[in-house]
Amino acid sequence: MTTLSRDVPIEPRHTAVLFIDVQNYNCDVRGAEYAGMSEAEIKTRFGYFFSTLEKSALPNMRRLLHAARAARIEVLHTLIESQTQDGRDRSLDYKITGFHVPKGCWDAQVVPALAPLPDEMVFPKTSSSVFISTNIDYVLRNLGTRYLIMAGCLTDQCVDSAVRDACDLGYLVTVATDACVTQSEERQISALRNNAGYCRQRSTAQLLEEISALTDAAA
Repeated sequence: MTTLSRDVPIEPRHTAVLFIDVQNYNCDVRGAEYAGMSEAEIKTRFGYFFSTLEKSALPNMRRLLHAARAARIEVLHTLIESQTQDGRDRSLDYKITGFHVPKGCWDAQVVPALAPLPDEMVFPKTSSSVFISTNIDYVLRNLGTRYLIMAGCLTDQCVDSAVRDACDLGYLVTVATDACVTQSEERQISALRNNAGYCRQRSTAQLLEEISALTDAAA
């Protein structure tokens, strides 16, 4: 009898890396999420987020991005973006929370450090989980994807939602633990502890080593 497990290496040709909500809206202090806030307020409320993003999470995302491209692993991006200018198409939760990124605006662009190549797909979403408000599941199945590596923000919100939905849809998910970020160390630790039962968790260094070894073996 075959023993089922989440703790198995990826197969590069059946793998996609998904970067979640790494966009100007929330990953740049000029983003609309921080509109009307003073520099001091941003530092007080979001200091951990921006410090971790700059010092570790974003550099690790870049390393993962370059490794995926070199290994010809599919790279996907999702971001918060309405299909309308007034956001009438957003989920009720986003309307209540006040998340609104008008279609095509600067806030709806992936940050320059992770800028998609012309043939990399970007999925605008209006819900926490990209699987709820986009056709990403359909696309992933068309690509023959079985393994998903996820990174981005926030660890305990949109990343966690995507992890759980992907798991229920039958994907084997790996979270790049140090390529994700949220708004406090406590929330980061709690999120990773809570979704450990749904996914495999690896550091960026471990994933790069795995990708390199598997790519070399396939050469």
